[in-house]
Amino acid sequence: MREEIDLIAVDDGVEVYLEDTGPLEAPAIVVLHGGPGSSSYILREGLEEYLEGFRVIYFDQRGGGRSPALPEEPGLFTIDALVSDLFHLRDHLGLNTWTLLAHGFGAVPALEYARRSPATTERLVLINPWTNFPWLARQLYRASLALRGVDEDVELPEDGTRLLQEAFATVEPKAAFDRLLFPSQHSRMEYEWLAEGSTVVGADTPGRMFVLNGLWRLDYTPYVLEVRSATSVLVGTLDASSYPEAQTVADLVGGRLELLEGAGHYPWIDQPYAFEEALQSALSG
Repeated sequence: MREEIDLIAVDDGVEVYLEDTGPLEAPAIVVLHGGPGSSSYILREGLEEYLEGFRVIYFDQRGGGRSPALPEEPGLFTIDALVSDLFHLRDHLGLNTWTLLAHGFGAVPALEYARRSPATTERLVLINPWTNFPWLARQLYRASLALRGVDEDVELPEDGTRLLQEAFATVEPKAAFDRLLFPSQHSRMEYEWLAEGSTVVGADTPGRMFVLNGLWRLDYTPYVLEVRSATSVLVGTLDASSYPEAQTVADLVGGRLELLEGAGHYPWIDQPYAFEEALQSALSG
């Protein structure tokens, strides 16, 4: 299979790590990982066999994964910067149009790109999207209460940043996220086995800078109404970081919603056959 690996310049002297795979003449898909500050490695490991026949572009967003580290300057880590990088990336590859396939946090730059450039967006495929971060903060807060054996039926602060500060004051962030993302110990262990085997250890600078920029106060939902591209939302019903909030995205954009019963945040791990069917349906329109 054809594969080209490169570092490409996007904007303001920033470079991103890129893996361009598959037939050059095939329909193009760009894969947007979550995080912020994560890597495309896990997505390629999980999705590659389902995307045969497409030209698939995996890249590590600025400052994360295998992309060069960036200084701790909040201005370098904004949604606008991530979207600008996508425009530069498409120009570099010489693509007139492409499909954006996004997971978790990657849904926000994917949706914003499609909102700004519908003519170059063939379609959107959003897997367990995160778009309402105050809602996600409330979910993490509830998870922290459950881990401490505290009654979850309590009045919650409105501010997402304050919620996280209170949630993580006594509970490790990973423990709260794990409670939301993984429906079983098996799926968590399989994910961690893949992650540890990747040897990709990116800086946590993107995550910290997005927090400073107010990420946990961002509810992107109102902007979804302005997205006109064909959209499919695939969501695991056991992913408490995305379900049921992800249904709102499908409703507002007038898109297709595929509920994957028994699946968590990484549905190809939990329900590979159901996920494959849903993904193929989403890509074929």
